[in-house]
Amino acid sequence: MKLYGLLLLTLCSLSSLAQSQFYEKPPVFPECENESIENIKTCFDNQIFSHIFKTFQVPDIVKDDYEGDVAVLFEVDKEGDFRVIYVDAIYDELKDEVKNVFSKLPKIQPATYNGNPIFKQYSVVIKIPLQDQTISAKSTSVDSVNGKSNALTALEKAAKTEYDSVGFKLVPYTQKELTSELNIPFTHSYYSRFDKSINLVGTNAHTASKPLLYSDVANYYDFKSEKEAQLKDKSSLLGRKLWNEHLVRVQSKHYWFTVDPIFDFEVGKDTEADFSSTYNNTRGIYIQGGLGKKFNFFTAVYESQGRFAQYYNQYAISIKAADEAGVVPGRGIAKAFKDRGFDYPVAEAYVSYSPAKFFNVQLGHGKNFIGDGYRSLFTSDVVSPSTYFKLNTNFWKIKYTNTWMWLRDVRPEVRDDDGAYLSKYMATHFLSWNATKRLNIGFFESVIWAKTENRSFDINYINPIIFYRAIEFETGQDAGNAILGMSAKYKISDKVNVYGQFVLDEFSTSDVTGGEKSWKNKYGYQLGVKYYDAFKLKNLYLQAEYNRIRPYTYSHNTIALNYGHANQSMAHLWGANLSEVVLIGHYHYKRWFANAKVIFGERGLDFNDGSDNYSYGGDIFQSYDDRPSDTGIVVGQGNKATSLFANLQAGYVVNPSSNLQLFADVTFRNFNPDAQTSITFESNTVWFNLGLRTSLFNWYFDL
Repeated sequence: MKLYGLLLLTLCSLSSLAQSQFYEKPPVFPECENESIENIKTCFDNQIFSHIFKTFQVPDIVKDDYEGDVAVLFEVDKEGDFRVIYVDAIYDELKDEVKNVFSKLPKIQPATYNGNPIFKQYSVVIKIPLQDQTISAKSTSVDSVNGKSNALTALEKAAKTEYDSVGFKLVPYTQKELTSELNIPFTHSYYSRFDKSINLVGTNAHTASKPLLYSDVANYYDFKSEKEAQLKDKSSLLGRKLWNEHLVRVQSKHYWFTVDPIFDFEVGKDTEADFSSTYNNTRGIYIQGGLGKKFNFFTAVYESQGRFAQYYNQYAISIKAADEAGVVPGRGIAKAFKDRGFDYPVAEAYVSYSPAKFFNVQLGHGKNFIGDGYRSLFTSDVVSPSTYFKLNTNFWKIKYTNTWMWLRDVRPEVRDDDGAYLSKYMATHFLSWNATKRLNIGFFESVIWAKTENRSFDINYINPIIFYRAIEFETGQDAGNAILGMSAKYKISDKVNVYGQFVLDEFSTSDVTGGEKSWKNKYGYQLGVKYYDAFKLKNLYLQAEYNRIRPYTYSHNTIALNYGHANQSMAHLWGANLSEVVLIGHYHYKRWFANAKVIFGERGLDFNDGSDNYSYGGDIFQSYDDRPSDTGIVVGQGNKATSLFANLQAGYVVNPSSNLQLFADVTFRNFNPDAQTSITFESNTVWFNLGLRTSLFNWYFDL
């Protein structure tokens, strides 16, 4: 018994010794060194809260009416230094200020266990508006993360208020779209305003792949100053919305959006038409916005009815889809509406995301354009909108654009057995290289292939850097229609630059050197010049351009592999077998603007009169196997037509935020073919027009 008693006494002594020597001690501020062990934790809490109350500077963004909590997880390491691990707050400014405050805490004695330094983690909730929380320090407002209490931690308490704190805290609208990843709506008239700024000698801008992003152009042109210079002094809500602002504009810390109506109300008179008047009646809505700094979205929905000049109506009918009234060029398939009118709904949308400085990715339904001219021989916006996926890579002195498009052939002869339109696919590469501070060189290639029973979207064309000609060769000549091209631009001075394009569909060296003008030499070229602030008149923009495309360019012997979409050419509006001179002038002063355009052209059309059904190379939807000969092929062959198109427009920008414009224009068109056919008519007309239009895209009436 004595032995057992001695053993029990020894164990009790060891237990007492362990309790007195093996214990955990909190970190100690210098001000707390004389405190008892029981009060050190309370003193530590008070020092933390006192420092926060004296040091924390509430950011301006939450000074007025914000109420909320900022949860902070921090530690005191083995050396006694403070380190912020995590901050939970709605605004980045609050997070930054927390880190700033904790960085100013002094080095203190670290926590210890059994006399050895250890790190210790804590959490604290900071009340906004700022409060002196030292009063409640004894209630352990600074919580040890290592504790075993069943009570909620500070982070958990903050999490319970998360739902209520996620509100729609608005801040003043700052025209976010003007520096965003959104596309600048592509109209030749508006782009002429900043074209000089992005083409100054020495800039590293890439101007050919359009639409351009606001974020890219904002490096060279101050959109905000331009908008502010046009603002009217309006204090009433109605006045601001009509003349200056988006109809709806909402901005918070992390997201924004605007909503505007779309109008295109026009009335006019065509001297050649046998109906009373022309008109267009478009109503719609467009929404744009952003989530964070790198993700943006845009959508526009149009409901339209229109009756245009007689020549334009006839062309819309001539390219009509199966079982429909027509295709309104640049807009889409149309149904018949009342007396010789068209009903043509349109929807366009895209999302734009820039995950890093060098990349922008877009998925949308809309239009694309490649070139520095009025026309593009590569990819143009004259066609109806189509679904596309686009990847822009911008680094060093290079911009590389990959675009994949989903197209349709809407002719009756290519419809599926179930009546659906034939699907087509198009993939393009365009590399823009600023070789010097004056010279830009571009390389282009594209391929179109059709959906068949054995082939859909070809994964071979997903590779963004492979040459399409190689794939076409591997899969067979009839598998796709490949186009190659090259472009150049030279900045003679800050006010003058010249540009050009060369497109190659097929080429035979022996036939070129043979001098027999072979049909195989399918190519086209463009030459142009731009003159900014012409004749020392600020904001006067002049442009001259020459385009020439040989017969059979863009066509194919396989009926669906032409370079077209919805019965419209993907490149030049007229197709091929053409030459033209384009003269353009744009001028703007404050909200006023004036545009002038003159086009002289020569085209070679088909006869299709029953006795002559040959393809002369102008209609890209006709097989080149139906040509009349292999040699002696010249531009303008076939049913030669000369045309003169002139348009003069003047207008006033009603609202610069929504691009709402009041305008009046007059168009003169003289079109003379050698022979009139069922779809080719002589025309000599003057078309007067007056309208109120939201200008978001180009209209091309120069058929």
